[in-house]
Amino acid sequence: MSTTKTLTVTAVAAALGISTLAACGGESKDSSTGGSKSKTVTLVSHDSFAASPAVLKEFTQETGYTVKVLKSGDAGAALNKEILTKGSPQGDVFFGVDNTLLSRALDNDLFTPYAAKGLGQVSDEAQLDKDKHRVTPVDTGDICVNYDKKYFADKKIAPPQSFDDLIKPEYKNLLVTENAATSSPGLGFLLGSVGRYGDEGWQDYWKKLKANGVKVVDGWEQAYNEEFSGSAGGKKAKADRPLVVSYASSPPAEVLFAKPQPTEAPTGVATGTCFRQTEFAGLLDGAKNEAGGKALLDFLVSKKFQEDMPLNMFVNPVVKDAKLPELFTKFGAVVDKPETVAPDKIAKNREQWVQSWSSLVLK
Repeated sequence: MSTTKTLTVTAVAAALGISTLAACGGESKDSSTGGSKSKTVTLVSHDSFAASPAVLKEFTQETGYTVKVLKSGDAGAALNKEILTKGSPQGDVFFGVDNTLLSRALDNDLFTPYAAKGLGQVSDEAQLDKDKHRVTPVDTGDICVNYDKKYFADKKIAPPQSFDDLIKPEYKNLLVTENAATSSPGLGFLLGSVGRYGDEGWQDYWKKLKANGVKVVDGWEQAYNEEFSGSAGGKKAKADRPLVVSYASSPPAEVLFAKPQPTEAPTGVATGTCFRQTEFAGLLDGAKNEAGGKALLDFLVSKKFQEDMPLNMFVNPVVKDAKLPELFTKFGAVVDKPETVAPDKIAKNREQWVQSWSSLVLK
């Protein structure tokens, strides 16, 4: 889910040590042999793709295709590689382009249109290319400010809940965010401010946020695991910032990987600071195994795969009847009204917004 580093909501899973499956099951031929006769289907993805071995094995049993996952760096880097190899792709399906980058993929004609089976069960709001079916929505996630519950309880200060709150004096020097030019969550937070304050107001907001002591670091890993006092990594690093731009799914991740698991998440989510990301997959133009690629796209929006995603990639299903695990329903935040920006508007303004943001915040 971009010219930015790390991916959207899946960065949580990668940073907390979830493994990525490279291949599943047996294979009779490599995808390089071409055509639908190949029994390997190659999924090109950012580094944070993950799925349960049993689920990918089930796909193999149902279709005869073995999934090979080719990791290509963060979302922006992975997309750039596909643009450079346009027409002669590294694999059959690309996963990980999000709504902040969608226009770049579509403008470069990377995908062969295909309406995946099961799209009727996918929420309309996630189908941003509904008329042409060049991409298939797979998951959503929300970039939000997270807060360290213990810090605010000890200080007897209510944690912030909105963009407006973050510029108040009581939160001075408490927030760390990622560089919008180098980080997916950093860009998402910038877009959230555009959605909240509009073309005329977002720059003034960032001037106030800068005056209130916001700290900017290169990427999510540094912000969350080195600067944020509420994370397990931040505690080890003796971090001193109790507010961080992360994901609405970060609290469940903190619980899952803690030993012993706590009864309450140590972090909370400021639900009035969120920007909604949607991730897509598409059949690559020139795919050697087009039939296998179509079968894989069908599988990505199947209920089986959709219900497997949350605890592997810490994202939300797009299929309407897919159930969230108890860990999410108990510890995750429900974001009813996330900020959004239309993909065509992002495409038109993204570079200008990032340049303006850099001039305002980094200088």
